[in-house]
Amino acid sequence: MLAREIIQTCTNVHVARAALISIGGDFAAQVAAKARETDRALGAFVADAVNDFSRHAGDDEWDGVDEAARGSDQPILSGLRHILGVRLGIAAGAAFTVDPLCASSWTRSGFARGACLQ
Repeated sequence: MLAREIIQTCTNVHVARAALISIGGDFAAQVAAKARETDRALGAFVADAVNDFSRHAGDDEWDGVDEAARGSDQPILSGLRHILGVRLGIAAGAAFTVDPLCASSWTRSGFARGACLQ
């Protein structure tokens, strides 16, 4: 099951942070803003959200991860985006784009304010 793979990999703070950076865009900026609100490091914040999902998600939520990943070019990132959207109350949307030019705007604590946002 893909959802289990996401849980196994994205509960690592470094992998979780890198995965969110790969998702990028407004979604990642919203997650980073929530991490800042709680004064938590981005990787730890994302990993804890994934952990929370793994412990408390119902069957429908697990099915939602598989559905979000089905047919995606990046199924793990799509599934992670769904998990974070559910857990953090952020609209996950149907698609995302990876903007490698924005990677330099990320800091240890998250997305630099205003960087790569349009």
